[in-house]
Amino acid sequence: MLKDLVMRNRSYRGYDRSVRMTRGDLLSLVDLCRFTASSMNRQALKFHVSSEEEEVMAIQRLTGWARRLPDLNLPFPGSEPTGFVVICIDESLGGKAAFQRDAGAAAEVMLLAAVEKGFGGCMIGTFDSRALSELLSLPEKVVPDLVVAFGKPDEKIILTDVGSDGGTGYYRSPDGRTHYVPKRTLEDILI
Repeated sequence: MLKDLVMRNRSYRGYDRSVRMTRGDLLSLVDLCRFTASSMNRQALKFHVSSEEEEVMAIQRLTGWARRLPDLNLPFPGSEPTGFVVICIDESLGGKAAFQRDAGAAAEVMLLAAVEKGFGGCMIGTFDSRALSELLSLPEKVVPDLVVAFGKPDEKIILTDVGSDGGTGYYRSPDGRTHYVPKRTLEDILI
């Protein structure tokens, strides 16, 4: 079952906006993060949950998606996510670098749980941190580290083998609706 969840957990950049993620849906994902490992058990992560349409769209405007595809503006209009979880680090509990791995682990737990519920998401590391902090009225020592989009996926993602050139860059079909993601083989990643 875990393998199935991992294989279905892709970085979705297109969502069916007619299927909304509720605040309760997002809170259930965040609640799982309380039980994940934490560096030095400091539990320095804080989470902002957003499911209200106006705030979701405001967060969307502050994010940058699929930087490897500069000619596309993803997600396409009308296929934006219906919820966000902004993972923040409470710097009063220690330096940011020590807790960034915690943010990645928490995001992955939430994404796998979302897939289990029939949703999907995408980790977004490109965003306007200052503007996001202001929008969410974050306390001074609480800094956004990772934005995770959620919704009902509305695009096809196909895993492919890395080509003979070794390139791992993802790409889209000409209509932009199918996303191809090259993956290395097991032999390629073993040392």
